[in-house]
Amino acid sequence: MIVKEENWGSIPLLNIVDESHDASDLPTVIFLHGFTSAKEHNLHYAFNLAKKGVRVLLPEAHLHGVRSEDLDEVQLSLRFWEIVLTSIEEMAVLHEELRKRGVTKIGMAGTSMGGITTLGCLTAYPWIDVAAIMMGTPGFVELAKAQMSEFERRGFKLPITDEERKTLLNTLGMFDLTKQREKLNQRPVFFWHGENDTTVPFAPTHNFYKAAKKDYAEMPERFEFMTDSIAGHAVTRSGMLKSVDWLASYLNE
Repeated sequence: MIVKEENWGSIPLLNIVDESHDASDLPTVIFLHGFTSAKEHNLHYAFNLAKKGVRVLLPEAHLHGVRSEDLDEVQLSLRFWEIVLTSIEEMAVLHEELRKRGVTKIGMAGTSMGGITTLGCLTAYPWIDVAAIMMGTPGFVELAKAQMSEFERRGFKLPITDEERKTLLNTLGMFDLTKQREKLNQRPVFFWHGENDTTVPFAPTHNFYKAAKKDYAEMPERFEFMTDSIAGHAVTRSGMLKSVDWLASYLNE
């Protein structure tokens, strides 16, 4: 297994490939980590994907890992959507570099915040061929409103004006997949979510899946939701392995 620390543009990342498959144009998965996590925390996904002949890029999210700015969790929470929107923008940089290297098949996946970002990217980038979302939600506006309400319920005052709040929600609406399901365009998408998740609630994501399923009536095998009745906000090993199989199967077609 070859693991390289690289910078693509201003984005630090790990570039992982099995030595027996090291070719510049390999099918590639961009795998995005979660909130307060870091790129190296998803090496187990990368290891299993690389064994299946897939290159994996693990980028460092804005304000995380080697890009951190010593913010506490509350300060970081207030910049959650800044981080997500920055990551969506940065995926265009990674795609351009992959295109230059001759890569024609690209998947995207992520856990929690990384899954949320992946769903936003599906609204923006038709070049994503396959996606796997673990503990993410497509309802950006609904989640943002819930986060704001919870923050205020805990006695904090949001450091934004009403006008800034409105602008943020309008911006998030541009990447909200619940408002533009047609952007999926029948691309293969896999979801994993624990039913007892209190961080990113299970129900909104599952409700979206049930509604969007009709868009896949002609190819239902391309749209799958794996649940775990016991799990909370942590992906099970079986969920991890299923997501790896899903990504590799479509990228290696």
